[in-house]
Amino acid sequence: MTEENVILVNEKDEPIGLMPKMEAHEKALLHRAFSVFIMNDKGETMLQQRASDKYHSPLLWTNTCCSHQREGESNIEAGKRRLMEEMGFTADLEELFSFVYKAPFDNGLTEHEFDHVMIGFHNDAPNINPREVADWKWMLPIDIKKDIAQNPAQYTEWFKIIFERFYDHLMKNIPAQ
Repeated sequence: MTEENVILVNEKDEPIGLMPKMEAHEKALLHRAFSVFIMNDKGETMLQQRASDKYHSPLLWTNTCCSHQREGESNIEAGKRRLMEEMGFTADLEELFSFVYKAPFDNGLTEHEFDHVMIGFHNDAPNINPREVADWKWMLPIDIKKDIAQNPAQYTEWFKIIFERFYDHLMKNIPAQ
């Protein structure tokens, strides 16, 4: 299997080239990425625990799915593709915002991403791909916020950054009791 390329971008999210994913992470070069949050009718967010053999952040909890767009693929198309590959279902997605972050890891790799954050809705259990996902759960945003404060080492770096920015939007999607 050949390694996937990522789309290198500038600070305006304009493509400037392609590079193998690992090389981009070794060199900490800015590249396009996306993060998908799935919510249910109860206002809960679906979290995934990354598989144990992931090359960084194994067994940490994070948003429903995330990855990198392929050349010629829209953000929404990429989000739907990866949602099916990791979680075994698809949903309509809406892009909410994007931002740049940089997070170094203990293994010498660095995520430096122009991240497009999307939301979708789904109520059923996923059919997880065990090569990608170790476990999953639904959590209310307020409970996620408390758990991140108490157990920050159990969550991916990008999820903690996104969640802080995304929290108010998640809270708007909780139905009145």
